[in-house]
Amino acid sequence: MVLVAPVLVALVAVLHTYFLVLEMFLWEKPLGRKTFGNSAEKAKLTAVLAKNQGLYNGFLVAGIVWGLVLAGQGVAHARDVETFFLACVIVAGAYGAATVSPRIFVVQAVPAILALGAVWAA
Repeated sequence: MVLVAPVLVALVAVLHTYFLVLEMFLWEKPLGRKTFGNSAEKAKLTAVLAKNQGLYNGFLVAGIVWGLVLAGQGVAHARDVETFFLACVIVAGAYGAATVSPRIFVVQAVPAILALGAVWAA
């Protein structure tokens, strides 16, 4: 688990970096519209909201990477930092699943749950 945990935590960071790019830069492009099932009109109307969501994903990435760096340095409270930010991802994934689509739980919360489990098992 010592090697698995940072890999899974890094995967969550990579996923949220991808979400940031989709929401902040590709929302109105074909890939962004297809990913989120939006028409060009709806994407244009909601672009500012999506950019805001993307920014929040960036904050999650920053916190997760901070936790990874601390863990790599052997800092005692690294697990606390990783736990907090992974828990934020899990809550966001659960809320998104309840309010938008159950698919969000699978894409967002499940990887974070696996990473959190690995962090605590390591």
